[in-house]
Amino acid sequence: MTEERKFKLKHLLSDYLIITMGMTLYVLSWTLFLIPAEITGGGISGLSAVIFYSTKFPIAISYFIINIFLILAAIKILGASFGIKTIWSMLVATTLFWITPGMLKEPLINDTFLSAVLGAMMGGFGIGLVFTRGGSTGGTDIIAMIINKYRNVSPGRVIMYCDVIIIASSYFVFHSPAKLVYGYVTMWVLSYSIDAFLNGANASAQIFIFSKKFNEVADHINLYAGRGVTIMDGTGWYTKENVKIVMTVVRKREASMVFRKLKEIDPDAFISMGSVMGVYGKGFENIKI
Repeated sequence: MTEERKFKLKHLLSDYLIITMGMTLYVLSWTLFLIPAEITGGGISGLSAVIFYSTKFPIAISYFIINIFLILAAIKILGASFGIKTIWSMLVATTLFWITPGMLKEPLINDTFLSAVLGAMMGGFGIGLVFTRGGSTGGTDIIAMIINKYRNVSPGRVIMYCDVIIIASSYFVFHSPAKLVYGYVTMWVLSYSIDAFLNGANASAQIFIFSKKFNEVADHINLYAGRGVTIMDGTGWYTKENVKIVMTVVRKREASMVFRKLKEIDPDAFISMGSVMGVYGKGFENIKI
């Protein structure tokens, strides 16, 4: 197996590991905080929770059945790779929804408002992890990703709009305005958490590298980091020597990987990194109007 194939395999396994971690956090947000407090959130999880509150029908089963139909739409519109990751996310969530409800003998927190906030924050962080690896928790997340593919609308905002009706339906189960309010608090905190996490995770950086071993540096960034590289000519004004400048743009989370290898290739390299507001093109964001 070549080094490039090993790198791609490692990256793929990393994707699925992080998606699994994200789904674990998402499901635990329900079983530890929201369900014990009888709070209805959004998405298919929220719809399944409403069904559970009214009929005691297991959340794992209803979540699985509804998502099967929605995943077919994701595969058709967003591609097979998205569908595979979403299927994996759904299977992880279904399994965890089946085995985790019995974890608590009594509610972890007796404060309903605090349960709503903590559950939404944990769930938003988990969904954010899944989104960064091209996956989805299913349900309204699929709708959000489809719209985000064609328009510059944040996934969190789309999910918020879609979930209003699901949360409103909980009123017919509890007949409690307070439960309705807690549901909308959960929805807002979840949407805000997703957007805050994604804005940080998708932040990009422009890196300028001054090194005599520019060929090795450029090859590493191009082949193993999977990012484009531009070599520019420059002149060091103090030495009056001609130099080569390696310029690349990467996600900030990828910068540490580039730096570690740079230290091995050329410990004396001079590096400048700056944050950029937006990056559009292959490997980054698409221009959507």
